[in-house]
Amino acid sequence: MEALVERNRLWARLGAAVASHPDPLPTPLAVVDLDAFDANADDLARRAAGKPVRVASKSLRVPGLVARALAHDGFSGVLAYTLAEALHLHDTGISDDVVVAYPSVDQGALARLVGSPDAAAAITIMVDDVAHLDAVDAVRRGAGVDVRVAIDVDAGLRVGGQHVGPKRSPLYDAAAVGDLARTVVSRPGFVLVGAMTYEGQVAGVPDDVPGQRTRSLLVRRLKQASVAQLEVRRREVVDVLGGLVDLEFWNAGGSGSVESTVADPVVTEVAAGSGLLAPGLFDHYQSFTPRPAAFFGLRVSRKPSPTLATVHGGGLIASGPVGDDRAPAPWAPPGLHLTGLEGAGEVQTPLTGHAASRLGIGDLVWFRHAKSGELFEHVNDVHLVRGDRIVETVPTYRGLGHAW
Repeated sequence: MEALVERNRLWARLGAAVASHPDPLPTPLAVVDLDAFDANADDLARRAAGKPVRVASKSLRVPGLVARALAHDGFSGVLAYTLAEALHLHDTGISDDVVVAYPSVDQGALARLVGSPDAAAAITIMVDDVAHLDAVDAVRRGAGVDVRVAIDVDAGLRVGGQHVGPKRSPLYDAAAVGDLARTVVSRPGFVLVGAMTYEGQVAGVPDDVPGQRTRSLLVRRLKQASVAQLEVRRREVVDVLGGLVDLEFWNAGGSGSVESTVADPVVTEVAAGSGLLAPGLFDHYQSFTPRPAAFFGLRVSRKPSPTLATVHGGGLIASGPVGDDRAPAPWAPPGLHLTGLEGAGEVQTPLTGHAASRLGIGDLVWFRHAKSGELFEHVNDVHLVRGDRIVETVPTYRGLGHAW
């Protein structure tokens, strides 16, 4: 009951914030509740227990929010998702410590990197194959600058001949990591400074889902096995690299695995981003309960019947395996549901449930996106709300003309 009351208050509060704005605001209308965002940031820093939290920009995609997170105690550096984005974050002064989480073969961006001593000193690229080094050398003009490199080590769980976790790096065994590391340190123009292990099967999978007790128990056991196995493999990699290079950092984890990640002494920093905004897929974790901070509003445009309310737009479907959990969730007012036949549509979304009968044409309905960051690919601006007032409006990457 308390949760329903809070969602009704949210509906009234966000509606008042929009109504108080001097200009009519078009939909889809994206807002971030700063009180919730800041509380989530503080909680992530607490969970990290003194180790730095690197901001995962893929989960934000709003420069102003990246900068806001970096201003919090306990946060340091950015984990970017493309090299072009990393260059933007450096060029605009948002961060001088950016690690690109995925290998880049973007020739234009690589050429900009090797052509800028300042950018090369601030940005670390990710590799898991000699071909990634070749891609850098292919754009060098003359001696150029040394490029900072981190090695991505597969962090999946191997059990019963199966691989559980994201299909990322081909480097699993310490020996394979050592082979690539020796190539990096012996190759002119590259400096090996870091390593990364992203245990997505721990950080990104809910493990306390209502009505799924057996499955949640199985997920928790797989997480425990993964954490134990990964600690052993990280130590094996460190032993191989020990006589070769002193790493500046070892990045790992995500919002859903902060405690277990920072408990490993090999790890020097943890990445987090989704925990700042708390999208729908981060609702059911045993280890933490963040406050939903990001919402998008749509207006009721028609009433097919007294018990139905149809909003304009709404089909903001999250990436990943196709399923109901990738659809946006009507959140405020509570008591609204997508229909099974139409779901969330590109140009209209009919809503049913007891709250639909009290909605009129023109009323705002607030939704939560299933994944963090992806919401902001659909809007040019984000309105930052404090209490029942919009205190600032900031551009998204899309609003700045970027598509990464």
